[in-house]
Amino acid sequence: MAAIAEEETVKKEDEPLVMVNQEEDEYDSKERVLQKYFLQEWNLVKSLLDAIVSNGRVSDPSSVHKIRSILDKYQEQGQLLEPYLESIVSPLMHIVRSRTIELGVESDEILEIIKPICIIIYSLVTVCGYKTVIKFFPHQVSDLELAVSLLEKCHHTSSATSLRQESTGEMEAKCVMLLWLYILVLVPFDISTVDTSITNNTNLNDLELTPLVSRILGFCKDYLSTAGPMRTMAGLVLSRLLTRPDMTKAFMRFVGWTHEVLSSVTEDVLHHFQLLGAVESLAAIFKAGSRKLLLDAIPVVWNDTLTLYKSSTASRSPLLRKYLMKLTQRIGLTALPHRLPSWRYVGRSTSLNVALNKTGQIDQGNYVVNDGSSNLTQVIDVSQDEEDMDVPEIVEEIIEMLLSGLRDMDTVVRWSAAKGIGRITSRLTSSLAEEVLSSVSELFSPGEGDGSWHGGCLALAELARRGLLLPASLSKVVPFIVKALHYDVRRGPHSVGSHVRDAAAYVCWAFGRAYYHEEMKSILEHLAPHLLTVACYDREVNCRRAAAAAFQENVGRQGNYPHGIDIINTADYFSLASRVNSYLDVAVFIAKYEGYLFPFVDDLLDRKICHWDKGLRELAAEALSSLVKYDPEYFASVVMEKLIPCTLSSDLCMRHGATLATGELVLALHKCNYALSSDKQKTLAGVVPSIEKARLYRGKGGEIMRAAVSRFIECISVFNVTLSEKIKRSLLDTLNENLRHPNSQIQNAAVQALKYFVQAYLLVDDKVMGDVLSKYLSMLSDPNVSARRGSALAIGVLPFKFLASRWRNVLLKLCGCCTIEENPEDTDAEARVNAVKGLVAVCETLINGRTDSVTSLMEEDFSLFLLIKNEVMMTLFKALDDYSVDNRGDVGSWVREAALDGLENCTYMLCKRDLACFSGRAEKNSTEFVKQQFINEFVKNNQDFPLFDENLATCLIGGIVKQAVEKMDKLREAAANVLHRILYNQMVYIPHIPFRDKLEEIVPKEADAKWVVPTYSYPRFVQLLQFGCYSRHLLSGLVISIGGLQDSLKRVSLSALLDYLQGSINRQCMLSGDILWILQQYKKCDRVIIPTLKSIEILFSKKIFLNLEAQRTTFCAGVLDSLAFELKGSKDFSKLYAGIALLGYVASVPDPINTRAFSHLLTFLSHRFPKIRKASAEQVYLVLLQNESLVGEDKMEKAIEVVSETCWDGDMDTAKHKRLELCDFLGLDVGPVSKNIDGASSKSSNKKLVDLDENASYSSLVESSGF
Repeated sequence: MAAIAEEETVKKEDEPLVMVNQEEDEYDSKERVLQKYFLQEWNLVKSLLDAIVSNGRVSDPSSVHKIRSILDKYQEQGQLLEPYLESIVSPLMHIVRSRTIELGVESDEILEIIKPICIIIYSLVTVCGYKTVIKFFPHQVSDLELAVSLLEKCHHTSSATSLRQESTGEMEAKCVMLLWLYILVLVPFDISTVDTSITNNTNLNDLELTPLVSRILGFCKDYLSTAGPMRTMAGLVLSRLLTRPDMTKAFMRFVGWTHEVLSSVTEDVLHHFQLLGAVESLAAIFKAGSRKLLLDAIPVVWNDTLTLYKSSTASRSPLLRKYLMKLTQRIGLTALPHRLPSWRYVGRSTSLNVALNKTGQIDQGNYVVNDGSSNLTQVIDVSQDEEDMDVPEIVEEIIEMLLSGLRDMDTVVRWSAAKGIGRITSRLTSSLAEEVLSSVSELFSPGEGDGSWHGGCLALAELARRGLLLPASLSKVVPFIVKALHYDVRRGPHSVGSHVRDAAAYVCWAFGRAYYHEEMKSILEHLAPHLLTVACYDREVNCRRAAAAAFQENVGRQGNYPHGIDIINTADYFSLASRVNSYLDVAVFIAKYEGYLFPFVDDLLDRKICHWDKGLRELAAEALSSLVKYDPEYFASVVMEKLIPCTLSSDLCMRHGATLATGELVLALHKCNYALSSDKQKTLAGVVPSIEKARLYRGKGGEIMRAAVSRFIECISVFNVTLSEKIKRSLLDTLNENLRHPNSQIQNAAVQALKYFVQAYLLVDDKVMGDVLSKYLSMLSDPNVSARRGSALAIGVLPFKFLASRWRNVLLKLCGCCTIEENPEDTDAEARVNAVKGLVAVCETLINGRTDSVTSLMEEDFSLFLLIKNEVMMTLFKALDDYSVDNRGDVGSWVREAALDGLENCTYMLCKRDLACFSGRAEKNSTEFVKQQFINEFVKNNQDFPLFDENLATCLIGGIVKQAVEKMDKLREAAANVLHRILYNQMVYIPHIPFRDKLEEIVPKEADAKWVVPTYSYPRFVQLLQFGCYSRHLLSGLVISIGGLQDSLKRVSLSALLDYLQGSINRQCMLSGDILWILQQYKKCDRVIIPTLKSIEILFSKKIFLNLEAQRTTFCAGVLDSLAFELKGSKDFSKLYAGIALLGYVASVPDPINTRAFSHLLTFLSHRFPKIRKASAEQVYLVLLQNESLVGEDKMEKAIEVVSETCWDGDMDTAKHKRLELCDFLGLDVGPVSKNIDGASSKSSNKKLVDLDENASYSSLVESSGF
């Protein structure tokens, strides 16, 4: 009540504010109100328009593009611009008119003025529609010739580009001039009196057209052959011009011209566009013209239309067929007299004045829905006998053609035909309308395709909207609509029918709008379950939303429907967007109301369980189980009786869905505490053996069935269905086979099933338990990698009784499987991942399997924890260094991610054990101790032998932070989250972490940290470089990012490191020592060495280490020692390039060590790879320029000359000779000549001269690219 009172108070406070806003809007200026509620950028647009109007032209072309970009934003909401159209269009068209009069049409300048303006006007036309915009065009009589002259001026121009953004206004100018003519040709005078060109011409006879009309017709005929929007606008101009009373001659000539076009059999592209233009213009003329004018032209036009529709040209063009449908229906409307049929059902008013004129009774007057026709003739009196109406013979052919259009393969044609059927039927008698309805109903026969069903639905919707589908006929068509709501026909690996279901929902929506509650009450009761079934269970989101919208329309218009408001509030537009939410939440909510449960179940059983989409079958099985709680008895008896025989169906989809659904039903019945009879349990126990006996694992779909059978075994195991010993062995063999399957999904399903199966059926026999464990342990060393993967996961889910007697052997075996296999052919990352997961799971099972606190103090139990510390933890630390790579990429990252989670869990195990020993209580009470008390007392009492000591904590945190700064986003985030959980765990406090306060500062307690974002994580973790216990771990991961190939990551990580080193000599000294440690620790490990060398090169380029006085020589000497070892015999271009660059930097240092580096650098001048020789020569040249003390002044010029003028990437013998000359000249040691610098003997190099070319192999090309 307090909340309600508070809400009312807020409402009362808000009411004055709303009233004030309304009063402000009422008395405010129109300009400010429009700006507030409509076009947000009006100030900018108005300023640009004012500048155009004041200058009388567009002086800045960019202003046009600015206005167009603003208008384009309102493409979906064009009505928001309508209040501004007069302010925009009128001034611009005034400029066009006035400047044309001022400069004259013949002026070349006039086009440059009107084209930018027409771009703005045409942008408004595309957003708001031409009918809205042309209201503000000038329409004086004198403007007609002016517009024709302008159009003639524009007619001969052509656009330089087809891109709208680069348009210079040629096409837009033509369109605007045509639209202007569309208004001007309606002048209420004879056009011959307006045409000034005939004032001095007395030679015109009655059969000739005036020059002005001839010019307009000529332009329009030309535009009818184009592919642009001018074609449609030319058709509009012709529809207004040729339907004038004084244009009868011109109209008949145009009909003759269209006859020639439609009768031509030319196949070129230009003729095709001309065909489209001719048919489109005829359709526009028959829409606008009077019946008296058009009747004489009907025979010619209809014959041409019918012939063209049957031709191959129409069969290839959906757009042409659409225009032919529009023309056909308008010919039919012209042939039939306009009438208001008294037999039509008058339902809900769509006009305000009709609604206001109604009395308390339903108005049964002849209110007619607008049929879109402008053939306004005298309405025939409805009181006459309609059955005596004379229907022209041509109408039957027209209806047949429209019915064939409903079967068309393209939606736009079917939609146009459906509207035509509705319009034509509104002119017919009731008996003829019944025949049309009967013909439409034939579209729903089983032999028809999906296009016919879709067209039939559209036609029924049009008939219903126009009141032409009488309530007495609803009972005939509703069964068709119900079938259409569930229409889904399998076509190969997919199905068709979503458009049919969507159209069927549209029909239901139209019913709700067209009929009163009395007629719709029984119909809605029949349709509602089907609509809600589609709304909840359809595969396509548009169908679910369409069905929900139809149900909502009916509930809103048909009155008080039971639970209607609650249902539409739940099944709304957004809740139905997610298929999972629709199946498992929305449907479950609706099913609780009477009348929906059984239709929902029938739909799932008949259509969704056997659906072609595997994911939908799985979801349907889960959805079926979620409905069990409403009637367990029905599901246990009726539903299960239907499903069990289907598990042996010949159809893969049916047997897969039935197997899944049966298992899910058993699980749901278990949750409802429903007890199955012994006969039913016996039937369930025989499902899997029957599937195996029928050999349904083989051939197509065997993998799908294996996963479904595993899920079924899991469900009956949870229920604890009674099984015989033979069936137990059979099911165990089935699970073991699935464990060996290479498909990971099948393996995971089998592991999950095994977890419950062994607990339910295998814990009673010690021999069986021992045999099962021995089998899985032997599978760990199986040559089949799939067997190794499955067995590791299987051991992880075995219960404590399986592992209690042989836990040491199990743990050691799993530890061995976590390391990289010695035989390269046996290497498998997934097997190691599963081994890590199984190892951690076994440890958790062994520890959680202790029954009391006394057991925890036993010697054997303590040895378990020692094994976890000394073997398991060390194995997981090694797994953090798994950087295996195959053709899928860094597959070792999967192992490292699993190891991170394993280390976290093992840490909790050891700390809980330490806490239990210290407190003498059960581990569940460990949270009662205050953190500081724990630290002080625990460390004081457990100095002798704590399981989780400082050394282990340092290794743990070091391994985590290393992963937190490497190059993979997913691993960085996982590592940071693991560290966060370790630092802030609420169940057990993790002690002995060095520099914990700093770690908690770096990793805050807030859970919304964005660790996957490099700019957030790197600056934080790089602060740990100041602590020696973490620096080497962290740096070994950081160099991977700095020296990697990803530029964005390289920039962020380098920036974080440079910010850390800024102005601190001590930090640089510490970093140099850590880098030397990495170079020694990872010798010949190119994964680390190459990024490290690149990182050193980058740091040298930033003057890091080069300014150190005491440490510089030591660091450079260490780098040179590493380079001498790493570069010897290397063929890796990335490593060689990085090493040569480092030698160049060290050779430039003003220390005695530079001579050693320079000598080493010179040896690469005779390298086997030309690019390496060239790169080393460039470095030698730079060294000579930078370090003048390295060579005497008398030798410097000569040395630079030799280096710069020699072609080092040319002949190798020449390069060797020049290198010897340079070394001799500089007085440096030449080095051994019997070996090449890459370690190959001279004999070997002479033997394979062809291999000296660095481009001799594809691998060399790849390596040279840095990969």
